[in-house]
Amino acid sequence: MELIPAKTPKLITSLFPSYVWNIPTKENTIFLTFDDGPTPEVTMWTLDILKKFNAKATFFCIGSNIDKHPEIFQSIVNDDHGIGNHTYNHLKGWKTNTKTYIKDIEKTQDLINKKIRAINNLDTLNTKLFRPPYGKLIPRQGKALQNLNYKIIMWNVLSFDWDSSTSKEKCFDNIISNAKRGSIIVFHDSLKASTNLKYCLPKVLNHFSKMGYTFKSLTL
Repeated sequence: MELIPAKTPKLITSLFPSYVWNIPTKENTIFLTFDDGPTPEVTMWTLDILKKFNAKATFFCIGSNIDKHPEIFQSIVNDDHGIGNHTYNHLKGWKTNTKTYIKDIEKTQDLINKKIRAINNLDTLNTKLFRPPYGKLIPRQGKALQNLNYKIIMWNVLSFDWDSSTSKEKCFDNIISNAKRGSIIVFHDSLKASTNLKYCLPKVLNHFSKMGYTFKSLTL
């Protein structure tokens, strides 16, 4: 596990002010996000839990997984959740040249738009949301994406659901100790994260629902 905190330090957010780390709001609203799907064993379970709490979220999908599991991607869209781009091949920006990185992202965006047009007869997504795998991209890549009108979505709360050294109880505590109105929280609808996710997500939804919070997808 890398030595990164569950709550994003202000120093980090101040270094990259054009990236989206949270959503300023006066409402009791939290923004749940899920990376790395669609995954057959996990995403459909996630959708069912969200539906029980009337919660909306944003799914940052890997393009190759959309191609493998188009019916699950359709379920995400049909349930009115937000869709984001998480590259086609889960590339690490720090280890990928910018041309290859952008090409991979654009391939995914074309795929997302094509699928959404087929599902909803929409032209394209109104906003292009992108989250870098591992949270890693170099400034040149970020600038290139912003020139292509992508919104780069980061986070201010990490659940660490994917990390096998993080207990399910700690995963839950990472969120309830750090999340507040406007927080963007990172989960993963992946097999690696499934044990912690299946323990944590219902408890998070229940905890904040009792406090009067709602859960919305990202619309920027």
